[in-house]
Amino acid sequence: MNHQKYLLMCLMVITLVGCSSLQQKEIQQCPPGTQNLPDCPPGDAVEDDEITEIYDRRTWVPPSKLKFDPILLGKQAQIPVNSSRIKVIGPSHDDAMRSLATKIWLIDHAQHTIDVTYYIFKTDLVGYAILGALCNAVERGVDVRIMVDSIGSLSPGHTGLRAVETCTENGGFVRNAKGQITTKKARAQVVIFNAITKFQFNRRSHDKLLIIDGSFADKAVVMTGGRNISLDYYGINKDGSEDLDVFRDLEILSMSGKHSGDEKHTVGMVSEIYYSLLFSHKGNRRIWPNEASSEFDKGKFENRYISKRIKAQESLSTVKAFPEIKQQLNNMPDYMNQGFDEVQVRLSHQLSNLTNKEVTTNVVENLERNPNSILYLMSQILGDVKARGITSGSLQIVSPYLFSGQYFDEEGVLIYDGAEETLKWLSENPNLKLEVITNSVLTSDNFFTQAIIDMGMAPRFLLTPKLQKVWLSSNKKGEFNPDIVESDEWKQLINHPQIFFYQTGRSDSSILGGDEHYGKLHAKFIYGDEVGFVGTSNFDYRSNLYNNEMGFFYKGSDVSNELASVFEQLKATSYRWGSPEWLEMRKKVMQSDSSKAGPARKQRGIYKTVRALGLEYLL
Repeated sequence: MNHQKYLLMCLMVITLVGCSSLQQKEIQQCPPGTQNLPDCPPGDAVEDDEITEIYDRRTWVPPSKLKFDPILLGKQAQIPVNSSRIKVIGPSHDDAMRSLATKIWLIDHAQHTIDVTYYIFKTDLVGYAILGALCNAVERGVDVRIMVDSIGSLSPGHTGLRAVETCTENGGFVRNAKGQITTKKARAQVVIFNAITKFQFNRRSHDKLLIIDGSFADKAVVMTGGRNISLDYYGINKDGSEDLDVFRDLEILSMSGKHSGDEKHTVGMVSEIYYSLLFSHKGNRRIWPNEASSEFDKGKFENRYISKRIKAQESLSTVKAFPEIKQQLNNMPDYMNQGFDEVQVRLSHQLSNLTNKEVTTNVVENLERNPNSILYLMSQILGDVKARGITSGSLQIVSPYLFSGQYFDEEGVLIYDGAEETLKWLSENPNLKLEVITNSVLTSDNFFTQAIIDMGMAPRFLLTPKLQKVWLSSNKKGEFNPDIVESDEWKQLINHPQIFFYQTGRSDSSILGGDEHYGKLHAKFIYGDEVGFVGTSNFDYRSNLYNNEMGFFYKGSDVSNELASVFEQLKATSYRWGSPEWLEMRKKVMQSDSSKAGPARKQRGIYKTVRALGLEYLL
């Protein structure tokens, strides 16, 4: 099949288009009696057209040889609504343990393919454990693709990832749907997203995505949300003890639903094709154990990488031996076969952010150019709510770094104000309610974004322009001034009947001398009565304008109920913005001897500096 015909077939058949224009390498001819050589399939291996097509589609192609623009195809794709079964993995300690166990178990039980991409992939105990599991998968015949962001996973040489590449030397052969061994040798292909060596500093892949057997509808599992690959996200220290300052995060598991048999492309297939588009981005760099060659010189890499592979296997054994992880792994067969909610899902992405120009002045135009974007689909849902005359209900948002956009044209004229639009919408519909949970100065790990939330976003929603100026003027004139924060006007404004901003952490925190641990909020989700979104976006400027982000919109009240339960748990550990309790907690942070005290005291200066330099769009 020639290149043109192959690409045309992909464009016609696959809604998201994840095709490779590179023909498969010629299979090494193995003489009789030598089938046990590393690159030679067993004598009873079969040629399988389905596996050949999948294998070709998954093969890395240098950007210079691509016959299409993957970002353009992503924007133009007709992404289907899929039947799916979903399970929420929340922010509790047990769920954090379960999340790690699930990732390891899924990799251990993959039968055909694995796709992995994470913004942060640290080579700590968890990172090496995942690498060990991926290496084992390749050696038993599972084709693996790995992609990490060059900034989020910054590393001088990515030695651990290169070591996984060497697992291809002992790779098994991919099995087909019937379980037969085929002639296609499993690989580990590693790509660095928007490599800094290509001077791609500001456009990042913030994805966190694990896809198991994506092209096989009855086996595919997709896992996404906020958790990266690092000890910081799973509630354990390297000795197995509980990490009390963990990121409090959330993910979803998605599998084919009861109506998937009627679909040409199931949720697993759509996810794998999306991964292929991101994998093919022109700024990416394929890495090899030996940068001078893409071919393996048998034995050449053993001495250099064997220690990393040993460490990966030791880390995997260590993690699996932790009592809590061991228990979760033992329970995994039951966990993966019960408790899923039947819903409809629709994958969404921000691929266009990687190539958009004038991102802060052409916001509306850029949004309209990508009808698959998270923000575009969200605007369509809200538009549908208005069109149907729905005037009551609530919308809940959880995000660690939530902003409400303010955008200006090239002349500096305000063209869109998210707070103003939301306030107008709420005033026209007094039975609608907006609830938000985000970080506080006590729980945030980013004081630049927290300054924008506390000094900019929340005041724009809750305070009059006059009070906004007083609040921002100084601690003494605003926050610590009882004439302001104890006034009837302040109390009336911050107790808005339709707007509720909650921030995690309370005054009994261990940081302030108490005995409670509130960690760091990192979950990202939105939900209403029946619809919502779970994914990787923080809904801040960077997520909306520069990063690629992804996730799933869903329709199903059961998932909303699960998210509502998580929301209430988080709210129970929070204070409402502007309340006496919240003000007292902030004062205690500022007066403490913790590392958070200085940034908390300097929030106003941080905010003014960021605004003056125009840096808020980069945070």
